[in-house]
Amino acid sequence: MYPKHKKPLRSQRLFLAEELLVDDMIIQYLYQEEMLTESHLEIQSESSNRKKTLKLLDILPTRGSRAFHHFIQSLEKDFPWSKDKLLRLFAEDTESPPPSFTVQCGVPDHILPTVPTTQHLNRLAARLSSEWKSVLLDLGLSSADPYRCCTDHPLAVQIQVLAGLVMWTERNGREATVRRLLQSLQATDTPPSVLQQVFV
Repeated sequence: MYPKHKKPLRSQRLFLAEELLVDDMIIQYLYQEEMLTESHLEIQSESSNRKKTLKLLDILPTRGSRAFHHFIQSLEKDFPWSKDKLLRLFAEDTESPPPSFTVQCGVPDHILPTVPTTQHLNRLAARLSSEWKSVLLDLGLSSADPYRCCTDHPLAVQIQVLAGLVMWTERNGREATVRRLLQSLQATDTPPSVLQQVFV
């Protein structure tokens, strides 16, 4: 999830915990849209609605760039006032954008539309930490794909990450661009400093 999407969720955390009943349609809608996995459905076992909502708000930022959009859609029918408030806060915050993520990462413009090389992917794999699975999910891989990478290469995390990134490039061909990869890295809160010198 992009920082600009996280900000209204964080600033309205207590408001949402009081207002929303996530048990019914919200959790099921997010599960249907693959923003939640089966293991995330354990949210429903929390003792109070407030705890369920707070747990959901903890999970959503880890679920990729589409999570905010789908969460907003889940509020449409039963909680339109909450949806309107979040969208208004989001709109107010986007008036003065910070320097672009690609500029912060030091990625040259001519590289953005190209498919990353194996050398690029290997450098990136060496620098990613626990967020690598979220990056792969945001890139469109299924939740089974990172698991397969882990079982195929149980002893080396860097090779697991590289295998997942190569899988993404092979499946998407020319659509698997550096620009698209950077979008997912930004959505999963990968710090720009981690990406310095990766795409040179």
